[in-house]
Amino acid sequence: MNQLIGILRGAWLAELAKQRAYIEGAVGQLSDDQFRARPGGTGAAEGTAEGAAVNSCAVIVKHLAGNLRSRWTDWRTTDGEKPDRDREGEFVDAGESREELMRRLGAGFDLVTAAVEGLTEEDLTRVVRIRCEPHSVPLAINRSLAHAAYHAGQVMIVARMVSGHGADGWKWLTVKPGGSAAHNEAMKKRFGPRG
Repeated sequence: MNQLIGILRGAWLAELAKQRAYIEGAVGQLSDDQFRARPGGTGAAEGTAEGAAVNSCAVIVKHLAGNLRSRWTDWRTTDGEKPDRDREGEFVDAGESREELMRRLGAGFDLVTAAVEGLTEEDLTRVVRIRCEPHSVPLAINRSLAHAAYHAGQVMIVARMVSGHGADGWKWLTVKPGGSAAHNEAMKKRFGPRG
């Protein structure tokens, strides 16, 4: 069982680190105004009807930070939906600084990372609750990973849309369009051919 915990822990930690890096890498390419901008407009409250339905990177970061804090604070003994969480407020740009929102996001990722690093054999069979719904610990972790990946993808797309860099000026965090063959060749050189 210890080997299984190690394998799961390593996989979960690698994926958490990747999603965090995607968000930080995308946000790092934006100005403060772009961080708050919605696609199709110049600010948090401006834009087209379609743009108004898309959250800014600031709002997405604020929401994910609130979610991770709620889910992973005292996760073994309390429901993952904490009574002090204001989920609706997470979708309001209240003017918090970019530094503050990124600090909160980092703290949220640190909480889930610490939870995964501290997993025991007993934890793998434990049942925790999220909004009263029972979850195995692996399911709760997978749920957080899926949620983080969903929002990391949103941040990368919104950031590219509002950055004004264009495809050539954007630092791609995944395989650049048109770069699949070169990427696959680099992976073969790094890891050796398959089978």
